[in-house]
Amino acid sequence: MSKKEKNSDQLIAHIIKGIEEVKGNDIDILDLREIENTVCDYFIICNGTSNTQVNAIVNSIQKTVSKSLKDKPWHIEGSENAEWVLMDYVNVVVHVFQKHIREFYDIESLWGDAKITSIETSY
Repeated sequence: MSKKEKNSDQLIAHIIKGIEEVKGNDIDILDLREIENTVCDYFIICNGTSNTQVNAIVNSIQKTVSKSLKDKPWHIEGSENAEWVLMDYVNVVVHVFQKHIREFYDIESLWGDAKITSIETSY
């Protein structure tokens, strides 16, 4: 396993932990590595029930990743209205949606060639 893969795996694990800390829903990991010309290796997609929860998920991810890996997102977009917040960690891009916005854009079907792993939650 290359160092890049190991770093991505650790980052993904801490992002998932951050999402679960505040009960983010419907967590999917899209593996984009086998698709040509993608902007990153992975998408992590989840949703919250309100703009308050979406912001809580984003803050929890930032805090968990920063504390554990001393890493921060290169860029964050969409925090103002918190319907769809994108967090760019370069190789891993996190999409935090409100449920109705996620259903409307349906990113998973746009990236239909990606290997999708759904994370089971116990809440």
